[in-house]
Amino acid sequence: MKPIPNTPQHIIVMGVSGCGKSTLASAIAAYLGWTMIEGDAFHPPANINKMAAGEPLSDADREPWLAQLNQHLRQHSQVVLSCSALKVTYRSALSLQLAVKPLFVHAHGSFEHLLARMQQREGHFMPASLLRSQFAALEMPNEVGIDCVTVSCEDSTAVQVSQFIRFLDR
Repeated sequence: MKPIPNTPQHIIVMGVSGCGKSTLASAIAAYLGWTMIEGDAFHPPANINKMAAGEPLSDADREPWLAQLNQHLRQHSQVVLSCSALKVTYRSALSLQLAVKPLFVHAHGSFEHLLARMQQREGHFMPASLLRSQFAALEMPNEVGIDCVTVSCEDSTAVQVSQFIRFLDR
């Protein structure tokens, strides 16, 4: 790991579908020499099938998924997790009982930009038709006690990582 002051033990790259969470999380993990965890890999088949059918997940659908992600974070340090974390309650569930609060990196962009990206991608279970529901569910990460840096989806991954590093150095 590169020596950076103020580095938390967990970094959660969050945002709506199509914002580049996985790409950014991989880049941050590579920079730090940490492990990257793809949050979508923890979804049960029923959740994947529901989203693939164009149905948004409910809070009840997400609850066991978030609990499983939180358990993984409690058992492992130096992890960069990609996870939508759209609501305050979801971010709280991910942070529950962690010794050190995680740093959230919010990859954010306009609906139009992200819709165009989603319409171009192939092989992903999440259809572009669900993007509007993701924006509707998104609660901007500005709750008290959260460490969060917001980066633009329209910037390159390299620029986003640089912004992340500057945030750590603050």
